[in-house]
Amino acid sequence: MSDVERRLFLRAAGSAGLMSIMPGHAEAHIAYEKVSPVEQEAAEHSINFAVIGLDHYHIMGITAAVQRGGGKLVSVYTTSDKALADFRAKFGDVRLARSEDEILNDPSIQLIAAAPIPDRRAPLGIRAMQHGKDYLSDKPAITTLEQLAEVRKAIRQTKRIFAIMYSERLEVKAAVKAGELVHAGAIGRVVQTVNLAPHKVNDITRPDWFWDPARYGGILCDIGSHQADQFVFYTGSKTARVTAAQIANFNHPQHPEFQDFGDMMLHGEGGAGYVRVDWFTPDGLETWGDGRLFILGTNGYIELRKYVDIAGRKSGNHLFIVDNKSARYMDCADAVLPFGPQFVADIVNRTHNAQDQEQALLATELVLAAQKNAIRLQVAS
Repeated sequence: MSDVERRLFLRAAGSAGLMSIMPGHAEAHIAYEKVSPVEQEAAEHSINFAVIGLDHYHIMGITAAVQRGGGKLVSVYTTSDKALADFRAKFGDVRLARSEDEILNDPSIQLIAAAPIPDRRAPLGIRAMQHGKDYLSDKPAITTLEQLAEVRKAIRQTKRIFAIMYSERLEVKAAVKAGELVHAGAIGRVVQTVNLAPHKVNDITRPDWFWDPARYGGILCDIGSHQADQFVFYTGSKTARVTAAQIANFNHPQHPEFQDFGDMMLHGEGGAGYVRVDWFTPDGLETWGDGRLFILGTNGYIELRKYVDIAGRKSGNHLFIVDNKSARYMDCADAVLPFGPQFVADIVNRTHNAQDQEQALLATELVLAAQKNAIRLQVAS
């Protein structure tokens, strides 16, 4: 090494050593917190409910949530022997109704929970409301703007509840905790939400309707409905519109109408939003998707890693919050899920505490508009 090279090396090494002890260049310290477990209070109310449609296994979580709230499952209707066996394995030997009409015409049933093929969900909900029952659907609950108009009309006419299980917020403990922090002003006023929602396609287990956007509504309508709900909820928007949207089929030529990628930009009076959804979770991930949410506020930000942390923390429900005082990690595994008890109470008291009816439909309206007007990207095969 020449004298010039030696001097340059020593100068660089000295600068690096100095930088490591200067304020602001030390390794950041992130405080660890664990959300304290709170014993779930006994359900305050009780209702009778039935299930129609087991076409998506989200119905398992929906049913469990209603039971946590005090719901008594009295019957189920499905035409799938396999789905019925799986449902009974989880919920016991529940009575199989002979038809949808048997459930609709049973005056003792106050709520119908449902997960039929998506394009059948809104018509079923309308029939349920017309029979004097409240309705809780898997997402997407509505697959066209025409269906949305009919749902809103039925709500006005019947005064019944048309609820949608946006489980990525309502049934994810870290998302519930994030809502508490946001509404307490922990990061100031929310400016933007960013949702990244990859999913695993599992080709061999999917029914035919899964590949047909006319049946499931398209990728933005389907899995994007979760993200639109989060945008509306965390920004507190009562009105909103779609700024831009695009969809594509990058890697499923055997299903030419299928959409495996989509994204959209949203804007409401409460803030902005960006959503990316896809079917590209690789097999090497231990779960179906590394769902992430970023909430930007005027005085800080929150990041959620809902289902997995590839950096090494176990399981899901990881929350990170940075404000003007500190950076903290919150383990939300023991947080309480309030939706079930709140929803059953809403049915009894005719309130909307578990889910704001207009915000639920606004989220749906956004994804339906995005899906309808999305630019379809053309890619080389």
